Amino acid sequence: MAKDSLSVTDNRTGKSYELPVSEGTIRAMDLRQIKVADDDFGLMTYDPAFMNTASCRSAITFIDGDKGILRYRGYPIEQLAEKCSFLEVAYLLFEGELPTKPQLEAWEEKVRYHTYVHTNLIKFLEGYRYDAHPMGMLLGAVGALSTFYPDAKHIGDKANRYLQRVRLISKLPTIAAFAFRHSRGLPFVFPRNDLGYIGNFVNMTFEIGGKLEPNAVLQRALEILFILHADHEQNCSTSAVRAVGSSDVDPFSAVSAGIAALYGPLHGGANEAVLRMLDEIGTKADVPGFIDKVKSGHGERLMGFGHRVYKSYDPRAKLIKKVAYDVFEQTGLNPKLEIALELERIALEDDYFIKRKLYPNVDFYSGLIYKAMGYPTDYFTVLFALGRLPGWVAQWEEMLLDKEQKIARPRQIYVGAEERNFVPLVARG
Repeated sequence: MAKDSLSVTDNRTGKSYELPVSEGTIRAMDLRQIKVADDDFGLMTYDPAFMNTASCRSAITFIDGDKGILRYRGYPIEQLAEKCSFLEVAYLLFEGELPTKPQLEAWEEKVRYHTYVHTNLIKFLEGYRYDAHPMGMLLGAVGALSTFYPDAKHIGDKANRYLQRVRLISKLPTIAAFAFRHSRGLPFVFPRNDLGYIGNFVNMTFEIGGKLEPNAVLQRALEILFILHADHEQNCSTSAVRAVGSSDVDPFSAVSAGIAALYGPLHGGANEAVLRMLDEIGTKADVPGFIDKVKSGHGERLMGFGHRVYKSYDPRAKLIKKVAYDVFEQTGLNPKLEIALELERIALEDDYFIKRKLYPNVDFYSGLIYKAMGYPTDYFTVLFALGRLPGWVAQWEEMLLDKEQKIARPRQIYVGAEERNFVPLVARG
Protein backbone atom coordinates (compact mmCIF):
# COMPACT_ATOMS: atom_id res chain seq x y z
CA MET A 1 0.00 0.00 0.00
CA ALA A 2 1.48 3.36 -1.06
CA LYS A 3 2.07 5.83 1.75
CA ASP A 4 0.73 8.77 -0.25
CA SER A 5 -2.66 7.27 -0.95
CA LEU A 6 -6.20 7.13 0.36
CA SER A 7 -7.84 3.76 1.03
CA VAL A 8 -11.56 3.74 0.36
CA THR A 9 -14.02 0.96 1.06
CA ASP A 10 -17.39 1.12 -0.69
CA ASN A 11 -19.83 -0.29 1.85
CA ARG A 12 -22.40 -0.81 -0.91
CA THR A 13 -20.27 -3.47 -2.58
CA GLY A 14 -17.55 -4.27 -0.04
CA LYS A 15 -14.85 -3.40 -2.60
CA SER A 16 -11.77 -1.42 -1.57
CA TYR A 17 -9.87 1.10 -3.65
CA GLU A 18 -6.56 2.90 -3.30
CA LEU A 19 -6.51 6.49 -4.56
CA PRO A 20 -3.19 8.35 -5.02
CA VAL A 21 -2.78 11.54 -2.97
CA SER A 22 -0.71 14.30 -4.59
CA GLU A 23 -0.28 17.89 -3.35
CA GLY A 24 -2.92 17.28 -0.72
CA THR A 25 -5.57 16.25 -3.23
CA ILE A 26 -7.06 13.23 -4.93
CA ARG A 27 -8.09 13.25 -8.57
CA ALA A 28 -11.84 13.44 -8.92
CA MET A 29 -11.68 11.14 -11.94
CA ASP A 30 -10.10 8.43 -9.73
CA LEU A 31 -13.47 8.17 -8.01
CA ARG A 32 -15.12 7.09 -11.24
CA GLN A 33 -13.75 3.57 -10.80
CA ILE A 34 -15.97 3.17 -7.74
CA LYS A 35 -19.12 1.59 -9.17
CA VAL A 36 -22.02 -0.52 -8.00
CA ALA A 37 -22.33 -2.20 -11.40
CA ASP A 38 -20.34 -2.31 -14.63
CA ASP A 39 -22.78 0.05 -16.37
CA ASP A 40 -22.78 2.47 -13.42
CA PHE A 41 -21.45 5.95 -14.24
CA GLY A 42 -19.15 5.90 -11.23
CA LEU A 43 -18.84 7.97 -8.08
CA MET A 44 -18.88 11.77 -8.31
CA THR A 45 -18.40 14.51 -5.74
CA TYR A 46 -21.03 17.14 -4.97
CA ASP A 47 -19.49 20.50 -4.10
CA PRO A 48 -21.78 23.56 -4.47
CA ALA A 49 -19.80 26.80 -4.90
CA PHE A 50 -16.55 24.79 -5.14
CA MET A 51 -15.95 25.01 -1.40
CA ASN A 52 -13.43 22.16 -1.47
CA THR A 53 -12.60 21.53 -5.11
CA ALA A 54 -9.42 22.55 -6.94
CA SER A 55 -10.21 23.22 -10.59
CA CYS A 56 -6.65 23.91 -11.72
CA ARG A 57 -2.98 23.94 -10.83
CA SER A 58 -1.65 27.50 -10.82
CA ALA A 59 1.76 29.12 -10.31
CA ILE A 60 0.46 32.69 -10.08
CA THR A 61 -0.90 33.41 -6.59
CA PHE A 62 -0.42 31.69 -3.25
CA ILE A 63 -2.78 32.27 -0.33
CA ASP A 64 -2.65 30.83 3.18
CA GLY A 65 -5.89 32.04 4.69
CA ASP A 66 -5.14 30.79 8.20
CA LYS A 67 -1.81 32.63 8.37
CA GLY A 68 -2.89 35.71 6.41
CA ILE A 69 -0.37 35.20 3.59
CA LEU A 70 -0.74 36.49 0.02
CA ARG A 71 2.05 36.17 -2.55
CA TYR A 72 2.26 36.88 -6.26
CA ARG A 73 4.68 34.48 -7.99
CA GLY A 74 6.28 33.88 -4.58
CA TYR A 75 6.74 37.55 -3.65
CA PRO A 76 4.94 38.74 -0.46
CA ILE A 77 2.23 41.25 -1.22
CA GLU A 78 3.67 43.59 1.41
CA GLN A 79 6.97 43.92 -0.49
CA LEU A 80 5.31 44.39 -3.88
CA ALA A 81 2.89 47.04 -2.59
CA GLU A 82 5.73 48.98 -0.97
CA LYS A 83 8.35 48.81 -3.72
CA CYS A 84 6.70 48.15 -7.11
CA SER A 85 4.71 50.03 -9.68
CA PHE A 86 1.47 48.51 -10.94
CA LEU A 87 2.97 47.79 -14.36
CA GLU A 88 5.87 45.98 -12.67
CA VAL A 89 3.39 43.76 -10.85
CA ALA A 90 1.44 43.18 -14.08
CA TYR A 91 4.68 42.13 -15.79
CA LEU A 92 5.44 39.78 -12.89
CA LEU A 93 2.02 38.13 -13.13
CA PHE A 94 2.34 37.72 -16.89
CA GLU A 95 5.96 36.62 -17.19
CA GLY A 96 6.61 34.97 -13.83
CA GLU A 97 9.57 37.21 -12.99
CA LEU A 98 10.06 40.87 -12.09
CA PRO A 99 11.35 42.89 -15.06
CA THR A 100 14.84 44.27 -15.43
CA LYS A 101 15.07 48.01 -16.00
CA PRO A 102 15.26 47.66 -19.82
CA GLN A 103 12.39 45.16 -19.79
CA LEU A 104 10.24 47.48 -17.68
CA GLU A 105 10.98 50.48 -19.88
CA ALA A 106 10.08 48.50 -23.01
CA TRP A 107 6.88 47.21 -21.35
CA GLU A 108 5.84 50.71 -20.25
CA GLU A 109 6.48 52.07 -23.75
CA LYS A 110 4.34 49.36 -25.37
CA VAL A 111 1.49 50.10 -22.96
CA ARG A 112 1.79 53.84 -23.56
CA TYR A 113 1.64 53.33 -27.33
CA HIS A 114 -1.68 51.45 -27.15
CA THR A 115 -3.66 53.69 -24.77
CA TYR A 116 -5.82 55.27 -27.48
CA VAL A 117 -9.07 53.58 -28.51
CA HIS A 118 -10.73 53.50 -31.92
CA THR A 119 -13.03 56.47 -32.54
CA ASN A 120 -15.90 54.07 -33.28
CA LEU A 121 -15.62 52.76 -29.71
CA ILE A 122 -16.13 56.33 -28.52
CA LYS A 123 -19.39 56.45 -30.50
CA PHE A 124 -20.31 53.12 -28.91
CA LEU A 125 -19.82 54.57 -25.41
CA GLU A 126 -21.73 57.75 -26.29
CA GLY A 127 -24.72 55.56 -27.13
CA TYR A 128 -25.29 54.66 -23.48
CA ARG A 129 -27.92 56.50 -21.46
CA TYR A 130 -26.64 59.44 -19.43
CA ASP A 131 -27.26 57.49 -16.20
CA ALA A 132 -25.77 54.16 -17.34
CA HIS A 133 -23.84 52.35 -14.63
CA PRO A 134 -20.11 52.70 -15.41
CA MET A 135 -19.54 49.00 -14.75
CA GLY A 136 -22.17 48.11 -17.35
CA MET A 137 -20.44 50.43 -19.81
CA LEU A 138 -17.08 48.80 -19.10
CA LEU A 139 -18.59 45.35 -19.54
CA GLY A 140 -20.11 46.19 -22.92
CA ALA A 141 -17.08 48.08 -24.23
CA VAL A 142 -14.55 45.37 -23.38
CA GLY A 143 -16.73 42.75 -25.04
CA ALA A 144 -16.99 45.03 -28.07
CA LEU A 145 -13.20 45.18 -28.38
CA SER A 146 -13.28 41.67 -29.83
CA THR A 147 -15.04 43.15 -32.88
CA PHE A 148 -12.41 45.87 -33.24
CA TYR A 149 -9.57 43.34 -33.06
CA PRO A 150 -10.74 40.16 -34.80
CA ASP A 151 -7.13 38.93 -34.81
CA ALA A 152 -7.57 38.32 -31.08
CA LYS A 153 -9.24 35.00 -31.83
CA HIS A 154 -5.86 33.54 -32.82
CA ILE A 155 -5.15 32.50 -29.25
CA GLY A 156 -2.68 29.77 -30.27
CA ASP A 157 -0.20 32.40 -31.48
CA LYS A 158 2.07 33.51 -28.62
CA ALA A 159 2.93 36.86 -30.21
CA ASN A 160 -0.75 37.53 -30.84
CA ARG A 161 -1.64 36.74 -27.22
CA TYR A 162 1.03 39.21 -26.12
CA LEU A 163 -0.45 41.93 -28.34
CA GLN A 164 -3.95 41.43 -26.91
CA ARG A 165 -2.50 41.49 -23.40
CA VAL A 166 -0.91 44.87 -24.13
CA ARG A 167 -4.12 46.16 -25.68
CA LEU A 168 -6.19 45.18 -22.65
CA ILE A 169 -3.83 46.69 -20.09
CA SER A 170 -3.47 49.86 -22.17
CA LYS A 171 -7.06 50.50 -23.20
CA LEU A 172 -9.04 49.50 -20.11
CA PRO A 173 -8.06 52.66 -18.14
CA THR A 174 -9.04 54.81 -21.14
CA ILE A 175 -12.43 53.11 -21.42
CA ALA A 176 -12.94 53.31 -17.65
CA ALA A 177 -12.14 57.04 -17.63
CA PHE A 178 -14.51 57.64 -20.56
CA ALA A 179 -17.29 55.82 -18.64
CA PHE A 180 -16.66 58.12 -15.67
CA ARG A 181 -16.86 61.24 -17.85
CA HIS A 182 -19.97 60.02 -19.69
CA SER A 183 -21.93 59.68 -16.46
CA ARG A 184 -21.15 63.33 -15.65
CA GLY A 185 -21.79 64.76 -19.09
CA LEU A 186 -18.15 65.77 -19.46
CA PRO A 187 -16.13 65.64 -22.68
CA PHE A 188 -13.73 62.73 -22.96
CA VAL A 189 -10.09 63.45 -22.15
CA PHE A 190 -7.61 61.56 -24.29
CA PRO A 191 -4.44 59.83 -23.07
CA ARG A 192 -1.23 61.80 -22.61
CA ASN A 193 2.04 60.12 -23.47
CA ASP A 194 3.99 62.30 -21.04
CA LEU A 195 2.20 60.80 -18.02
CA GLY A 196 2.70 57.48 -16.29
CA TYR A 197 0.08 54.73 -16.16
CA ILE A 198 -1.69 55.86 -12.99
CA GLY A 199 -1.21 59.59 -13.64
CA ASN A 200 -2.66 59.22 -17.12
CA PHE A 201 -5.76 57.46 -15.81
CA VAL A 202 -6.31 60.09 -13.11
CA ASN A 203 -5.88 62.88 -15.65
CA MET A 204 -8.35 61.32 -18.09
CA THR A 205 -10.82 60.97 -15.22
CA PHE A 206 -10.64 64.34 -13.46
CA GLU A 207 -9.02 66.89 -15.81
CA ILE A 208 -11.12 70.01 -16.36
CA GLY A 209 -10.04 72.68 -18.82
CA GLY A 210 -6.53 71.32 -19.17
CA LYS A 211 -5.71 71.92 -15.51
CA LEU A 212 -5.16 69.10 -13.05
CA GLU A 213 -2.61 69.39 -10.30
CA PRO A 214 -1.25 65.87 -9.69
CA ASN A 215 -1.15 64.66 -6.10
CA ALA A 216 1.67 62.12 -5.80
CA VAL A 217 0.36 60.73 -2.49
CA LEU A 218 -3.13 60.06 -3.83
CA GLN A 219 -1.82 58.59 -7.08
CA ARG A 220 0.51 56.26 -5.20
CA ALA A 221 -2.37 55.24 -2.92
CA LEU A 222 -4.46 54.36 -5.98
CA GLU A 223 -1.52 52.40 -7.42
CA ILE A 224 -1.16 50.40 -4.19
CA LEU A 225 -4.87 49.58 -4.26
CA PHE A 226 -4.51 48.32 -7.83
CA ILE A 227 -1.55 46.16 -6.80
CA LEU A 228 -3.47 44.68 -3.86
CA HIS A 229 -6.33 43.75 -6.19
CA ALA A 230 -4.17 42.43 -9.05
CA ASP A 231 -4.89 38.73 -8.43
CA HIS A 232 -6.49 36.63 -5.76
CA GLU A 233 -6.46 32.98 -6.72
CA GLN A 234 -9.61 31.30 -8.08
CA ASN A 235 -12.23 33.85 -7.02
CA CYS A 236 -15.60 34.21 -8.74
CA SER A 237 -14.47 36.52 -11.56
CA THR A 238 -11.19 34.69 -12.20
CA SER A 239 -13.05 31.39 -12.35
CA ALA A 240 -15.43 33.01 -14.84
CA VAL A 241 -12.52 34.16 -17.03
CA ARG A 242 -11.02 30.67 -16.98
CA ALA A 243 -14.34 28.92 -17.64
CA VAL A 244 -15.32 31.17 -20.55
CA GLY A 245 -11.75 31.20 -21.86
CA SER A 246 -11.72 27.39 -21.88
CA SER A 247 -14.02 27.55 -24.91
CA ASP A 248 -11.07 29.11 -26.82
CA VAL A 249 -12.83 32.43 -27.14
CA ASP A 250 -10.78 35.62 -27.58
CA PRO A 251 -9.36 37.27 -24.41
CA PHE A 252 -11.61 40.34 -24.66
CA SER A 253 -14.69 38.14 -24.36
CA ALA A 254 -13.13 36.10 -21.55
CA VAL A 255 -12.23 39.24 -19.60
CA SER A 256 -15.71 40.65 -20.13
CA ALA A 257 -17.00 37.53 -18.34
CA GLY A 258 -14.76 38.43 -15.41
CA ILE A 259 -16.13 41.98 -15.42
CA ALA A 260 -19.68 40.61 -15.40
CA ALA A 261 -18.88 38.43 -12.37
CA LEU A 262 -17.23 41.35 -10.58
CA TYR A 263 -20.32 43.48 -11.26
CA GLY A 264 -22.24 41.41 -8.71
CA PRO A 265 -22.68 42.88 -5.20
CA LEU A 266 -21.34 39.74 -3.54
CA HIS A 267 -18.00 40.14 -5.33
CA GLY A 268 -16.99 43.61 -6.51
CA GLY A 269 -19.68 45.57 -4.70
CA ALA A 270 -18.66 44.70 -1.15
CA ASN A 271 -16.94 48.03 -0.43
CA GLU A 272 -20.13 49.85 -1.42
CA ALA A 273 -21.94 47.84 1.25
CA VAL A 274 -19.38 48.96 3.83
CA LEU A 275 -20.10 52.63 3.11
CA ARG A 276 -23.85 52.02 3.35
CA MET A 277 -23.28 50.32 6.70
CA LEU A 278 -21.20 53.25 8.00
CA ASP A 279 -23.92 55.67 6.88
CA GLU A 280 -26.50 53.55 8.68
CA ILE A 281 -24.48 53.56 11.91
CA GLY A 282 -24.28 57.35 11.78
CA THR A 283 -21.79 58.28 14.51
CA LYS A 284 -18.93 56.77 16.48
CA ALA A 285 -21.16 56.74 19.58
CA ASP A 286 -23.67 54.50 17.80
CA VAL A 287 -21.13 51.76 17.04
CA PRO A 288 -21.68 49.68 20.25
CA GLY A 289 -25.43 49.59 19.63
CA PHE A 290 -24.88 48.45 16.05
CA ILE A 291 -22.49 45.71 17.21
CA ASP A 292 -25.14 44.48 19.66
CA LYS A 293 -27.68 44.24 16.83
CA VAL A 294 -25.23 42.24 14.70
CA LYS A 295 -24.61 39.80 17.55
CA SER A 296 -28.31 39.41 18.29
CA GLY A 297 -28.99 38.38 14.69
CA HIS A 298 -31.71 41.00 14.24
CA GLY A 299 -31.06 41.75 10.60
CA GLU A 300 -27.81 43.75 10.84
CA ARG A 301 -24.66 42.46 9.11
CA LEU A 302 -21.07 43.48 9.73
CA MET A 303 -19.90 44.33 6.22
CA GLY A 304 -16.20 44.28 5.32
CA PHE A 305 -15.41 41.58 7.87
CA GLY A 306 -14.70 37.93 7.13
CA HIS A 307 -13.61 36.24 3.93
CA ARG A 308 -14.12 32.87 2.25
CA VAL A 309 -10.34 32.29 2.23
CA TYR A 310 -8.87 34.34 5.07
CA LYS A 311 -9.46 33.08 8.62
CA SER A 312 -7.11 35.70 10.06
CA TYR A 313 -6.47 39.37 9.29
CA ASP A 314 -6.52 39.89 5.52
CA PRO A 315 -2.95 41.06 4.70
CA ARG A 316 -4.33 43.47 2.13
CA ALA A 317 -6.52 45.10 4.80
CA LYS A 318 -3.46 45.86 6.94
CA LEU A 319 -1.81 47.63 4.02
CA ILE A 320 -4.95 49.49 3.01
CA LYS A 321 -5.43 50.79 6.54
CA LYS A 322 -2.07 52.57 6.29
CA VAL A 323 -2.97 53.87 2.84
CA ALA A 324 -6.19 55.29 4.31
CA TYR A 325 -4.24 57.40 6.80
CA ASP A 326 -1.97 58.69 4.01
CA VAL A 327 -4.98 59.64 1.89
CA PHE A 328 -6.88 61.38 4.68
CA GLU A 329 -3.81 63.45 5.52
CA GLN A 330 -4.24 64.90 2.03
CA THR A 331 -8.02 65.13 1.81
CA GLY A 332 -9.00 65.74 5.43
CA LEU A 333 -10.43 63.25 7.90
CA ASN A 334 -13.65 61.61 6.81
CA PRO A 335 -16.06 61.14 9.74
CA LYS A 336 -16.74 57.66 8.42
CA LEU A 337 -13.12 56.71 9.17
CA GLU A 338 -13.68 57.34 12.88
CA ILE A 339 -16.72 55.06 12.77
CA ALA A 340 -14.75 52.41 10.89
CA LEU A 341 -11.84 52.50 13.34
CA GLU A 342 -14.16 52.18 16.32
CA LEU A 343 -16.04 49.36 14.63
CA GLU A 344 -12.78 47.53 13.96
CA ARG A 345 -11.50 48.09 17.50
CA ILE A 346 -14.62 46.68 19.16
CA ALA A 347 -14.95 43.75 16.77
CA LEU A 348 -11.31 42.69 17.18
CA GLU A 349 -11.72 42.61 20.97
CA ASP A 350 -15.08 40.82 21.05
CA ASP A 351 -15.11 37.03 21.53
CA TYR A 352 -18.19 36.78 19.29
CA PHE A 353 -16.20 37.89 16.24
CA ILE A 354 -12.91 36.33 17.32
CA LYS A 355 -14.46 32.86 17.61
CA ARG A 356 -15.99 33.25 14.16
CA LYS A 357 -12.65 34.47 12.74
CA LEU A 358 -14.24 37.65 11.42
CA TYR A 359 -11.43 40.08 10.67
CA PRO A 360 -11.39 43.15 8.40
CA ASN A 361 -10.98 42.33 4.72
CA VAL A 362 -9.78 44.40 1.78
CA ASP A 363 -13.20 46.01 1.26
CA PHE A 364 -13.41 47.52 4.75
CA TYR A 365 -11.22 50.54 3.98
CA SER A 366 -11.00 50.64 0.17
CA GLY A 367 -14.37 52.31 -0.30
CA LEU A 368 -13.46 55.08 2.14
CA ILE A 369 -10.26 55.71 0.21
CA TYR A 370 -11.96 55.80 -3.18
CA LYS A 371 -14.59 58.19 -1.83
CA ALA A 372 -11.94 60.51 -0.43
CA MET A 373 -10.22 60.57 -3.82
CA GLY A 374 -13.42 61.82 -5.46
CA TYR A 375 -14.74 58.61 -6.98
CA PRO A 376 -18.49 57.99 -6.61
CA THR A 377 -19.76 54.78 -5.07
CA ASP A 378 -20.99 53.29 -8.35
CA TYR A 379 -17.45 53.60 -9.74
CA PHE A 380 -15.70 51.53 -7.08
CA THR A 381 -16.15 48.26 -8.96
CA VAL A 382 -14.61 49.76 -12.10
CA LEU A 383 -11.49 50.58 -10.09
CA PHE A 384 -11.50 47.01 -8.77
CA ALA A 385 -11.63 45.74 -12.38
CA LEU A 386 -8.67 47.91 -13.41
CA GLY A 387 -6.62 46.39 -10.63
CA ARG A 388 -7.74 42.81 -11.23
CA LEU A 389 -7.13 42.87 -15.00
CA PRO A 390 -3.51 41.56 -14.90
CA GLY A 391 -4.62 38.59 -12.81
CA TRP A 392 -7.46 37.77 -15.19
CA VAL A 393 -5.21 37.87 -18.22
CA ALA A 394 -2.41 35.88 -16.53
CA GLN A 395 -4.88 33.24 -15.36
CA TRP A 396 -6.46 33.07 -18.83
CA GLU A 397 -3.11 32.44 -20.51
CA GLU A 398 -2.03 29.93 -17.87
CA MET A 399 -5.26 28.02 -18.47
CA LEU A 400 -4.65 27.98 -22.23
CA LEU A 401 -1.14 26.56 -21.81
CA ASP A 402 -2.18 23.89 -19.30
CA LYS A 403 -2.44 20.62 -21.26
CA GLU A 404 -4.78 19.13 -18.66
CA GLN A 405 -7.39 21.82 -19.14
CA LYS A 406 -10.41 21.22 -21.37
CA ILE A 407 -13.57 23.19 -21.94
CA ALA A 408 -15.24 23.71 -18.56
CA ARG A 409 -18.21 21.41 -18.10
CA PRO A 410 -19.21 20.62 -14.50
CA ARG A 411 -21.35 17.57 -13.73
CA GLN A 412 -24.74 17.80 -12.09
CA ILE A 413 -27.00 15.68 -9.92
CA TYR A 414 -30.35 15.47 -11.65
CA VAL A 415 -33.29 15.88 -9.21
CA GLY A 416 -36.12 16.44 -11.72
CA ALA A 417 -39.03 14.28 -12.86
CA GLU A 418 -38.61 10.72 -14.10
CA GLU A 419 -39.59 9.90 -17.69
CA ARG A 420 -43.23 10.71 -18.44
CA ASN A 421 -45.42 10.72 -21.52
CA PHE A 422 -46.40 13.85 -23.40
CA VAL A 423 -49.96 15.09 -22.80
CA PRO A 424 -51.70 16.93 -25.71
CA LEU A 425 -52.81 20.49 -24.97
CA VAL A 426 -56.53 19.65 -25.09
CA ALA A 427 -56.08 16.92 -22.50
CA ARG A 428 -54.21 19.01 -19.93
CA GLY A 429 -56.49 19.83 -17.04
